Amino acid sequence: MVKELIVDSSPEKGVTIALLQDKQLVELNKEQINNNYSVGDIYLGRIKKIMPGLNAAFVDVGYSKDAFLHYLDLGPQVQSLIKLTKIVKNGSYKDKLLNGFRLENDINKAGKISEILSRNMMLPVQIAKEPISTKGPRLSSDLSIAGRFAVLVPFSDTVSISKKIKSNTERNRLKKIVEGIKPPNFGVIIRTVSEGKGVAELEKDLRDLIAKWESFMKRLAVVEPSKMILGEMDRTSTILRDILTDEFSHIYINDPLIYEETRSYVQEISPDLEKIVRLYKQKEPIFEHFGVEKQIKSGFGKTVNLPGGAYLVIEHTEALHVIDVNSGNRTANKENQEENALQVNKEAAKEIARQLRLRDMGGIVVIDFIDMHKPNNRKELHDYLKECMANDRAKHTILPPSKFGLVQITRQRVRPEMTVVTNEKCPACGGTGEIRASIVLMDDIESNLSYVLNEQNEKNITLCVHPYIEAYIKKGWISRRMRWFFTYGKWIKVKAMSSYFMNEFHFINGKGEEIKL
Repeated sequence: MVKELIVDSSPEKGVTIALLQDKQLVELNKEQINNNYSVGDIYLGRIKKIMPGLNAAFVDVGYSKDAFLHYLDLGPQVQSLIKLTKIVKNGSYKDKLLNGFRLENDINKAGKISEILSRNMMLPVQIAKEPISTKGPRLSSDLSIAGRFAVLVPFSDTVSISKKIKSNTERNRLKKIVEGIKPPNFGVIIRTVSEGKGVAELEKDLRDLIAKWESFMKRLAVVEPSKMILGEMDRTSTILRDILTDEFSHIYINDPLIYEETRSYVQEISPDLEKIVRLYKQKEPIFEHFGVEKQIKSGFGKTVNLPGGAYLVIEHTEALHVIDVNSGNRTANKENQEENALQVNKEAAKEIARQLRLRDMGGIVVIDFIDMHKPNNRKELHDYLKECMANDRAKHTILPPSKFGLVQITRQRVRPEMTVVTNEKCPACGGTGEIRASIVLMDDIESNLSYVLNEQNEKNITLCVHPYIEAYIKKGWISRRMRWFFTYGKWIKVKAMSSYFMNEFHFINGKGEEIKL
């Protein structure tokens, strides 16, 4: 499997990151400029309100709506965090780590939040779920700092290892390495990508995490309530940290600043892959050049067509997402409808797994597959769907098909669902259904051409128009373009743009910039 990362940065839209597997778009991430309240950010929260009925608290972290902190998200060592915050704020704690810090007892799992927190108390909290719809962020005070190979957990001494690392020999090796490096009163979670890594790589990653904790301690002493203490990395670096492997062939970025940051980060975490990071310099938009734009438009509509002729209908509600599988015009074998239904369902399952990642659909998803009567076929479909979703990084649970052919999926939701409007407002008429008379189009072009050449004294002009208009302008020996040459003494380049509507035209200067009229 060949993976590519395409990063499109623009001042208006922020940063959009497309992950391709074998040239097919599987994930789309957007990072708005100055985007706060991302998963992993740590804020100094102020407790605004205790809700005993919910066993939760509302916390002010500077967002327009108060954030939500449930008792189960406090973490067993929240008393130690509260104690540390008080003494750091008082200026009586000078150690950057937790050497000599006496941990408090774990809180009761079935306790009450009013016994732990009080109104106006200051407490460092971490964003566990970004603001979605009308809800504010969801918080956790069980702090952790994620790196490429490990996750640093304060107020603990436990070293945990990813269950995906199966070898007992490797698990013991990793545990011994980390136990010899980690500082006192810090736990570590060893991530799957640590498998086979050397001591130097693991030590460097852990040292970086410890440096982040020291930065957290320094900021905690001076930061004001509701302000950020420690920010998570940008989305590009976060994605690379979590999924960068030898399977990646290219990372293309169209912004020089992000390119340098990404190249430095890749060089730091995986020097062998630095050469795959490339700066995209061509004039054609990066997503159009790599075929991403077309995949976005075809993959985000209400109806998603499948190669075999079947199609999906995807509906979104506040409570859940519903996906209906239709066989469409697929030629069915009347003698073996069961086998045909299985093939259509498996084709749909593969696309559904991609759609869940692509749209980042979370919560409850209900899929209405085509009915199958044989239990073996239903089991085969269930196993195939689990296989297709094995690479999904979001936590998920897939229930077997019910007797009605419905499959229920719960999928972790930590940020707003990705939505892309695929129906465009007609640029020619602005939605009115009427456009200017085509007979005056050439008059408009020639009037603006005269202004650009005579008033603005531009040179090396390129006129971009619809292909039909381009053909009309160049038609004949004494064409419109030839007449312009005789009139202005300058040769005007005419470029066909298939994406333009019939009456659209733009002038481009010699630097490749559009001339504002």
